[in-house]
Amino acid sequence: MHQFCTCGKNLHGPSRRDVLALLCALGAAPGSGVLSATANAAEPAGSRGAGTVRAFELGDVRLLDGPFLHAQKQTAAYLKALSADRLLHGFRVNAGLAPKAPVYGGWESEQTWADIHCHGHSLGHYLSACSMMAAATDDPFFKDRVAYIVSELAACQQAAGSGLLSAFPEGHSLVTDFIAGKKISGVPWYTLHKVYAGLRDAHQLAGNAEAREVLLRFADWAVAATASLSDAQFETMLNTEHGGMNEVFADLFALTGKADYRQMALRFSHKAVLAPLARGQDHLDGLHANTQIPKIVGFRRVHDVTGEAGYGPAAAFFWRTVVRSRSYATGGHGDGEHFFAVADTDKHVFSAKGAETCGVHNMLKLTRLLFMQDPQAAYADFYERALFNSILGSQDPDTGMVTYFQGGRPGYMKLYCTPVDSFWCCTGTGMENHAKYGDSIYFHDERSLTVNLFIPSVLTWKAQDAVLTQTTLFPEAESTRLQWRLASPKEFSLKLRHPGWSPKAEVRINGRAVGRFSNPGAYIVLNRTWKDGDVVKLVLSMQVAVEPLASSPGIFAFTYGPLVLAGALGREGIAPGADIVINERRVGEYLNTPFEAPRLAGDPAALARKVRQGSQPLTFTVPDAHGRPVRLKPYHQIAHERYVTYWQTTSVSAT
Repeated sequence: MHQFCTCGKNLHGPSRRDVLALLCALGAAPGSGVLSATANAAEPAGSRGAGTVRAFELGDVRLLDGPFLHAQKQTAAYLKALSADRLLHGFRVNAGLAPKAPVYGGWESEQTWADIHCHGHSLGHYLSACSMMAAATDDPFFKDRVAYIVSELAACQQAAGSGLLSAFPEGHSLVTDFIAGKKISGVPWYTLHKVYAGLRDAHQLAGNAEAREVLLRFADWAVAATASLSDAQFETMLNTEHGGMNEVFADLFALTGKADYRQMALRFSHKAVLAPLARGQDHLDGLHANTQIPKIVGFRRVHDVTGEAGYGPAAAFFWRTVVRSRSYATGGHGDGEHFFAVADTDKHVFSAKGAETCGVHNMLKLTRLLFMQDPQAAYADFYERALFNSILGSQDPDTGMVTYFQGGRPGYMKLYCTPVDSFWCCTGTGMENHAKYGDSIYFHDERSLTVNLFIPSVLTWKAQDAVLTQTTLFPEAESTRLQWRLASPKEFSLKLRHPGWSPKAEVRINGRAVGRFSNPGAYIVLNRTWKDGDVVKLVLSMQVAVEPLASSPGIFAFTYGPLVLAGALGREGIAPGADIVINERRVGEYLNTPFEAPRLAGDPAALARKVRQGSQPLTFTVPDAHGRPVRLKPYHQIAHERYVTYWQTTSVSAT
């Protein structure tokens, strides 16, 4: 017997502004409903998901052929090409050990004020990425690489006689002086956080037992080193960027139950940021965006493991604020790494320094945590949008190198890091981004499986002795196919996301249509006793639309389903190699040769109706103000050419 229902609030509307305005209504009362298999449509059964869901282990999911597997393979090759000993250079020096290889360039060795306090951050990201790859692939290289790095860090602790691990040119004194208030500059905790997170991931994802011991020694050092600080002194220290230190200590408390770690998670939670968010107040204007987002990720995690009041609501309010009014169509945000007044978005959207990739990385971490505690399609819709555009679109598909900013200056282009002379923050998170695509495709509770993303993959659901294979050409095709392999028949629910961008959906089981739905922004729930070989096909509807800026409806982007369609403008005036840069702080100074991007004329909605699809998948054209065709293609496929993401229409006489 097959039954189905829909769960979720209808978030589909005529524009992105309307859709995002509804995201603030996430607190609507829950509901439920079951309809017979003969029904042709269903009403929303409530905006909130039932209970909580859990993520699968990264090792339970394997990617199949497609753009995400390609990106994962490119990053795997890059990780293999990097030298662990070069990344460990500064750690060995500070421990009094001879380095085994020269240090890398860029942020790992440059002597400017900003870079000198980031020395060593790349090792932490690298350790996390290798740990993720160890779980996400069957390649033994990554477990071996994790084991080597952890053993080297253990040797550094033993030689130094301290749990502290750092690679700062000034040695460990930079950290101790900063804690004591003798230094008021630098970002030591930001950098140390990456090493903490790398060790955590080595233990939890790669199963490295020694990493746990090294991590706990490192954590105990921090407890002792900050014990003399009053709460006021600790709070003052947090005015400087400190990454997600509260998240790490919340994870350590969950791992060990040690009260000291719980207290450190609370102490590392920046109350000056927490308090207004918990009251539902947006004080983000002018703040460095990616300084704040890891704190908010930590707020959510602190709430998860301690239940402390205010932390959870603060995280949810921050998410709604950033997604509803501070995000671009690609899922990115900010200008020059900072939040700005929403009313001034039209002054920032065309900046070459927009949408720092690290910020999106951390917004997705936050979105994932929020979804697991409150499984709503709105969270998954944003996750999909940002994943396809800002994350998949951040990697050079040819070299595997990644972006820092993803600017919106018309006619600009994506600028990528170099392999060994950059090591920006976004180089580090870029290593992680493409190693962990499998962590948010599927979620579960005891009796249901949720399919959030349409990515070719194989899921092993150990608790149900089940394997689910998802095959799809999405987004080139508007459907996905899911096939069960079961040792014996099992009764449970399969929840399929009906995206907010798809006005209708159809579900077929074993070739037979069982339901047609017109409630986007919901979940289609299939209650059934599943048998080996059962096949489910979800058919969606993608269409070209426009998404105006929330504060400036005259400025808009074209979309096709979750994809931003960018104007693809070729390489006019671009010298070979101009898209590979060394110093990200010069982004915005490159490509200054005068370039006139095409202009569009007319009403944005009318322009969307004039977009024509080409003979190849995901190829489009739109007429410019003089009727000449402008190529459009998905933003994530843009590489090595000029592009436009946002358009501002004009009259023909003005062109």
